[in-house]
Amino acid sequence: MSKSADEQHRLKGRCLCGGVKYEVRGPLRSVVNCHCGQCRRTHGHYSAYTAAARDDLVLHDDRTLSWYESSAIARRGFCGRCGASLFWDAHDQPTISIAAGTLDQPTGLETSAHIFVEHLPDYYTLDDNLEKWPHGLPG
Repeated sequence: MSKSADEQHRLKGRCLCGGVKYEVRGPLRSVVNCHCGQCRRTHGHYSAYTAAARDDLVLHDDRTLSWYESSAIARRGFCGRCGASLFWDAHDQPTISIAAGTLDQPTGLETSAHIFVEHLPDYYTLDDNLEKWPHGLPG
């Protein structure tokens, strides 16, 4: 059974232990796979992020949410108890990126692109038909 448009704009998610619970009350961008070194070290492989308007992300429980300033341009949100990576938050953007795997299913999302493919490690290849960007998303 498919979700109505209003239900698709009200997705919930959480970390592995449930210490961080959130809801997205607006549209989500398609999923983008990031292959940069920071994402690979954070996730243990490449990351898969969607994004929402910052004001559309509502934290229902953030008792274990921790933030790490991972660079001069962004911070990463993770659960301090189970270690789940949840958010990538660029300081100057109106959106916040959300680790797609932390959303409750079904999401109705599709993957649209790979970014930072110039940093692809030697242990995997990309053989799909998705857009591939050497750096971040254009624009």
